[in-house]
Amino acid sequence: MKSFNDNAGRTWTVAINVDAIKRVKSLLGVNLLEAVEGKRIEQLVSDPVLLCDVLYVLCKPEADAKSVADEDFGRAMAGDAIDQGTTCLLEELVDFFPQAKRQVLAKALAKLKAFQLKAVETASKRLDDPALDRQLEALLERETDESLEAERDRIRRLLREDALRETTPGGSSGNSPGSSASSPVP
Repeated sequence: MKSFNDNAGRTWTVAINVDAIKRVKSLLGVNLLEAVEGKRIEQLVSDPVLLCDVLYVLCKPEADAKSVADEDFGRAMAGDAIDQGTTCLLEELVDFFPQAKRQVLAKALAKLKAFQLKAVETASKRLDDPALDRQLEALLERETDESLEAERDRIRRLLREDALRETTPGGSSGNSPGSSASSPVP
């Protein structure tokens, strides 16, 4: 059994056995045995809401004893608590299976962790790269130039429309000569 803490300071114990797998399948329609295929692990890791639902159902007897509702459990799951819960769930899931499948799942889990670590390192390197700063500055400058050009075009269009009203009979300027029929005779 593995344990993790939620953001409310509560400790939860994750134990995966046949009863727990049946409870998750019955309440959530999630078959944890599909983890052997790899797709279920990927789904749990990439969907923190589903992961927290599964964790809650796995911890439901403990939650019931602590009078912690599903919503309260979910409110206390964010950030590092999700990370710790994920680790507990996946390690317990690996330990549930017989030796041969456990070895395969352990390898898959190790690959997943290595991939996640590599993804974070790569993202961090890219964010720290001065070339990214230059690209962002160039993009901002280009967008600023385009915005300025669009504003200049709008002003030019308004000026042309104003000029057309000025030179069109009946325009709004009042400078155009009116017809004698419409002028009152003094």
